[in-house]
Amino acid sequence: MSQRSLSALCLMSFFLADVRDGLGPFLGIFLTERHWRADEIGLVMTCGGIAGLLATLPAGIAADATRQKKLIVLLGCLVITIATLLLWYSNQSWTAMVSQVVAGVAAAFIGPTVSGITLGLTGQQGFNQQMGRNEAFNHGGNTVAALLAGFSAWYWGMGAVFILMTLMAIFAAVATLAIRGDEIDHQVARGYEKDQQSDPTTGITTLMRQPALLIAGITLLLFHLANAALLPMLSMRVAAAGAQSAVSPGLYAAATVVISQAVMIPVALWVSKRIGQQGYRRLIMVALLILPLRALIAAGFAEPIFVIPVQMLDGMAAGILGVAVPGYIVSLLRGTGHVNAGQSVIMLMQGAGAALSPAMTGVIAARYSYSTAFYVLGAIALAAVVLWWRSGPARAIRLA
Repeated sequence: MSQRSLSALCLMSFFLADVRDGLGPFLGIFLTERHWRADEIGLVMTCGGIAGLLATLPAGIAADATRQKKLIVLLGCLVITIATLLLWYSNQSWTAMVSQVVAGVAAAFIGPTVSGITLGLTGQQGFNQQMGRNEAFNHGGNTVAALLAGFSAWYWGMGAVFILMTLMAIFAAVATLAIRGDEIDHQVARGYEKDQQSDPTTGITTLMRQPALLIAGITLLLFHLANAALLPMLSMRVAAAGAQSAVSPGLYAAATVVISQAVMIPVALWVSKRIGQQGYRRLIMVALLILPLRALIAAGFAEPIFVIPVQMLDGMAAGILGVAVPGYIVSLLRGTGHVNAGQSVIMLMQGAGAALSPAMTGVIAARYSYSTAFYVLGAIALAAVVLWWRSGPARAIRLA
């Protein structure tokens, strides 16, 4: 593969960072400022997550089957942008619901497709290193976008965040077009070895015969059930304080993103180089252990300054999982021809947890308190740790 395609892939990851998640943590602030309750916001987020959840497995299957991977990314950028601008035009209940559902479905197709493009360009041996670079650029994109969005929201208002996301989508499309399509080996992209002939008897049911895949999926479901709502709830707690808070909600949301993303960049690069020595299971366990501590700090300390340790821990966990999990799945399903479908199974389980998290946490926060909600999230995170620890040996699964 050429350096041009790999560089374009990194830039695509950079700009997609602000596109795939739509408004991200700014959605809660945008709706809170328009007098939406925490449980109503959580419901809208959950509906978008469920829509993406239902599209995830078909997205992975499509990523394995199609030779038009770049086109999928381009269409995803277009659809997400239009859906998010619809929310800016009108924040009525039905508009917000449609916007999040459509964006959730489109975003579901981007993840496994980008993974497939990466594998098709680098092959098995170069995948982990390139995924580390992709993740570093992705987190860099989130950091830059959050800084720009936070300043823009403070100076011009929340409408500037929508304009910024549209510009990022345009740049993501340009970077995608710069990838040389003829350099993507579509057989390798779906998990076959170089020059390996596909086996027509190896169906999608192969995934069901992989207990390690199911265990990883359930573990990450619990992790994201505990993790997904934590950041939005931090921002909503500040927004709900209103005049009593000395911190601008928009700047606070930007700070939460910037802190975690800045930590993710070096962590992702470090993990991509250390997987061979440390092993997938050990690294994933480290990431799982971080979340209960993060939830405990969020529950016990409401002062804005404590966002720093909370989000530094988030950056460490996300930086590890962003590289280790895709690499683990590629190693697990090597030679099956269904690597991207396997990635989508994991994304499906993660999405299930992430989709349920805002509604569950919003109800708890509305009926009890934000601190109670954070304690519940911490307990769920501990369950993920126990499951992963009990599911297999403590030794790491190493690269072949």
